[in-house]
Amino acid sequence: MKLKEKISLEEVRDQSFNDKLRESSEYGKAVFTHYLHNYKNGFSKIYKKEAVSHVKIALEYKYPEENFSSEVAEEALQYMLFDFKEDIPFPKPKKPKFKFIDLFAGIGGFRLALQNLQGKCVYTSEWDKYSKKTYEANFGEIPFGDITKPETKNFIPDNFDVLCAGFPCQAFSIAGRRGGFEDTRGTLFFDVAEIIKKKQPKAIFLENVKGLRSHDKGKTLATILNVLREDLNYFVPEPQVINAKEFGVPQNRERIFIVGFRKDLGISDFAYPKPTNKKAVLEDILEKNEVSVKYYLSTTYVQTLKDHRSRHESKGNGFGYEIIPNDGTANAVVCGGMGRERNLVLDDRLTNFVPITHIKGTVNREGIRKMTPREWARLQGFPDEFKIVVSDAQAYKQFGNSVAVPAIQATAKKIIEKLNII
Repeated sequence: MKLKEKISLEEVRDQSFNDKLRESSEYGKAVFTHYLHNYKNGFSKIYKKEAVSHVKIALEYKYPEENFSSEVAEEALQYMLFDFKEDIPFPKPKKPKFKFIDLFAGIGGFRLALQNLQGKCVYTSEWDKYSKKTYEANFGEIPFGDITKPETKNFIPDNFDVLCAGFPCQAFSIAGRRGGFEDTRGTLFFDVAEIIKKKQPKAIFLENVKGLRSHDKGKTLATILNVLREDLNYFVPEPQVINAKEFGVPQNRERIFIVGFRKDLGISDFAYPKPTNKKAVLEDILEKNEVSVKYYLSTTYVQTLKDHRSRHESKGNGFGYEIIPNDGTANAVVCGGMGRERNLVLDDRLTNFVPITHIKGTVNREGIRKMTPREWARLQGFPDEFKIVVSDAQAYKQFGNSVAVPAIQATAKKIIEKLNII
């Protein structure tokens, strides 16, 4: 039976039906949005079977008295393609020049940078449900979940150009071992290496904390490089620590970048991007208008911070809160509370000192406040069009865990140029 004999086209396009789609399984939601975003480039075939199944489940969920065939579900899916609109802040480029996948995607810093270079993301994964919400709001796509699961890896397509991964650094011991592929089992890097081994992308772009260099006296990084160079057969130049402040954002954020190229491409040299001449200071990213009183510290909290710093200074330590001058550079934003305390600002524009949250004491009259989530977004190079759709607590965590987009984009540009794609 044809779909139009079951339900009308208008019902397929109805918002409530799409809400039912979102209520289905995690893989179903990810597969469905990946299919919609890749139906023109041939990569949709890996997602089609599950996408049809997902639509069938949604149809039966909304119309439990009906028995929909896979053919009807596929017809409904085609109607959705016909009506698909990318009314999102950051749609895919109209004429992409290369394809990439986005692992440990967070809120899409890598994706934003590579889309700016006319790249098309054909697969993304991220396990955190709040990050997924932000990712979907900005890119119209729901990431797959836990990349350590084989069923998640099974949806990764073939023939993409660049693998991107800001993988977490998990501790693993290689004492007394050769430091090869098998020695990374039990770590998230192993999952990245497994995908590289199977999919053989032309290039890889990995990002991690600066401390990876010295972790376990350098053995961890040595193991990673040995796997990439010897086991996976990639040309990997010496990794480089790159500071975000050298690429147009006022944040002192150092991260290690690891770039590699498949050896059969004949690439034997690579130069990381040189710092730009664009000088940025804190004032460039501060809110132009008065911000909510909720971002201003209470008198009690200010005193606690001052006492805390005094105790450490008496012991010869430099630990404590910090107020960044408007012509200065912020400290690295991190997901913990200290990321905010080390990046306080002075802002005397507050006119209403009545607190809207539960605080001890009163709102301080010195103008000391936290940066807003939007200011953190700007410190990471995210444009103001980037939607923040989660709570402040989650937003701070997400931007603190993200990458500095301009530094990623500058390095990715060098990679793409080396591949002779742009």
